[in-house]
Amino acid sequence: MEKSKLVLIIDDDSRNIFALRLALKSRGYESVSCMTAVEGIALLQERSDIGVVLMDMMMPEMDGYEAMEVIGKTEGCSHIPVVAVTAQAMSGDREKCLNAGAYAYISKPVDIDELVGVIESIK
Repeated sequence: MEKSKLVLIIDDDSRNIFALRLALKSRGYESVSCMTAVEGIALLQERSDIGVVLMDMMMPEMDGYEAMEVIGKTEGCSHIPVVAVTAQAMSGDREKCLNAGAYAYISKPVDIDELVGVIESIK
């Protein structure tokens, strides 16, 4: 992925957003963030420079699974890879996220090297 592409972080915890934005910036990535999936989907529709979405899977109102479904059906957004970032690390959670449309699955606490590796694997 080109480093000029933005990373959109969708997470309902401002501490997670802060940590991810700081870690991504230290690796040369710019990022924007939203605290709800609805806001994130709206931002995806407004901006064409977002290259990947980091999606928290457990959020109120609209969870990451529903958000991935909406993104996949939204014109102009369906091609954007979504990386599931979740504290859920139970057996079967990875498969559930990938089956729901996630490009990749990363458990919290996030290993920044793993995250950057996933971002850089996106063509």
